[in-house]
Amino acid sequence: MIQFRSGFYADVRVEDRSRTVISYKAGALEEMRNRREKQAFLRVYDGKLWYYASTTDTDRLQKTLDGLYAAATENPAILEDPVVKRFEKNQDKVYTFADCSVRDIPLAEKQKLLLGYLPVLTEDSCVVLPTGTYLDRNSQFHFLSSLGADIEYDYQTCGLSFGFSMAEGEKQFQGSWQKGGTRFDEMTGIEGELRESVKEQANFLRNSVPAEPGKYPVVLSPMAAGVFAHESFGHKSESDFMISDETMKEEWQLGKTVGSPILSIAEYGNIVGSGFVPYDDEGTKARQNYLIKNGVLAGRLHSAMTAAVLDEGLTGNARAIDCTFEPIVRMTTTYIEGGDLDFDQLIAPIEKGYFIKTINHGSGMSTFTIAPSVSYEIVNGKLGRPVQISVITGSVFETLGLIDGLTKDVELLSFVTGGCGKMEQSGLPVGFGGPYVRVSSMNVQ
Repeated sequence: MIQFRSGFYADVRVEDRSRTVISYKAGALEEMRNRREKQAFLRVYDGKLWYYASTTDTDRLQKTLDGLYAAATENPAILEDPVVKRFEKNQDKVYTFADCSVRDIPLAEKQKLLLGYLPVLTEDSCVVLPTGTYLDRNSQFHFLSSLGADIEYDYQTCGLSFGFSMAEGEKQFQGSWQKGGTRFDEMTGIEGELRESVKEQANFLRNSVPAEPGKYPVVLSPMAAGVFAHESFGHKSESDFMISDETMKEEWQLGKTVGSPILSIAEYGNIVGSGFVPYDDEGTKARQNYLIKNGVLAGRLHSAMTAAVLDEGLTGNARAIDCTFEPIVRMTTTYIEGGDLDFDQLIAPIEKGYFIKTINHGSGMSTFTIAPSVSYEIVNGKLGRPVQISVITGSVFETLGLIDGLTKDVELLSFVTGGCGKMEQSGLPVGFGGPYVRVSSMNVQ
């Protein structure tokens, strides 16, 4: 039992994490391990400074906490501090994955699952150097604070990632496919999806033609739209970026029209997937936060500190990649809301344009860059040949205003590789997605 002292704010975050990685390259086993670790992050705040400690000695948390108290200065008015007054006092237990924990799946069964899919990669003669990886993670979190917060919850991801080079004559292409989820049984019976993806990428290798550079209508898939929302807009919504930046504060005033009236972008940590964060690392309960609502800037993402500085409410976005780091403002699951069209209706008005189906990567703040992988031309309202596009680029705010069509169906994506990077914390699991999004004009190169 942790004994908190009066005259300070303090919280303790403990994570018990299990992680499995099994990987093969060209049919040979490269890595097979299951690692379990328990770690804690402790903070004490005296109204002026934060004092931190990270430890794997979770049996002696009180001693570590007392060491932080010794370094801080007692503050009888700590409960009146504007940051402390914002902290929630939630008490809850949320065990979403108790009936399907990947900890209970034998390592041999996970290996057998992966081995069953590897032959699919080499069914086409153009595939060389195939790689396959199985990954899972199960974490048990416990958060306690001096205000009385006492929260337990679990987190889980499970998935498969495949990569391969394709070569035929002078043509080369780097292919990939990934399936992310939260339950082991979601990873079974997916040979058909994997096979179809390899076939599509082989067809791209053999038949794709260079796109014609210029400005065209562009349709973004849920993956591309999600990356655009995350990289180009989500990061701008992280309020720690604007604490000391008067230009961003001016640019980012709530109530300002920043996009098309059909555009709404939301952020919500309670969606099961890689961005699942029912409580953030300050004990704040997840809530749906609109960043853009009907084209108008509606909100931004906060920790308790940034909420206090900007005199706004908490949003549940204080996160750390693990108990080595302090929580900072991060995204959870960021997505564009759907519209009223189906895919055929979305592309029907386009005489000449492009459809971005998959991407390699994206980045951006005021301007954005997305590097597509598999793309298609759109001619007279129909999908045409596969096309090679180096990048699509543009101004974030200009592009937000040029969105003129959204499909009804929304797809939210989970991932087991990669992750979001910010400052010294890389690889944070997040989710993103959206509908198919039509932009009336984008710069295609």
